[in-house]
Amino acid sequence: MATIDLSTDTIRVRLTPAEKLWALRGDLAFPRAAVRTVTVEPDGLRATRGLRAPGLGLPGLRKVGTWLGRAGREFVSVHADQPAVRITLAGQRYDALLIGADDAAALAEAVRG
Repeated sequence: MATIDLSTDTIRVRLTPAEKLWALRGDLAFPRAAVRTVTVEPDGLRATRGLRAPGLGLPGLRKVGTWLGRAGREFVSVHADQPAVRITLAGQRYDALLIGADDAAALAEAVRG
């Protein structure tokens, strides 16, 4: 499961080896100054927007990788029965991140922090 590490000026998304393979990419890092909004999605799978390109999508179970949609490019790492945090970014390779977290509300507050 992907994890988000926060420092004073950086947000790092650390992927497991399997997620790196499925997403066809490594860990991600963004400046905290690029964060525009942070929201909690009660169902990460249902909150995923757009088409997979590239990544892994197992219907009803797991989504990992890049999704392209009207809102832009979003990096997704979510699985069934788990809430997620959506972090909207400005001026970055990804327009948003959607990362599953057991305590999504606390993570969202920490990112806003």
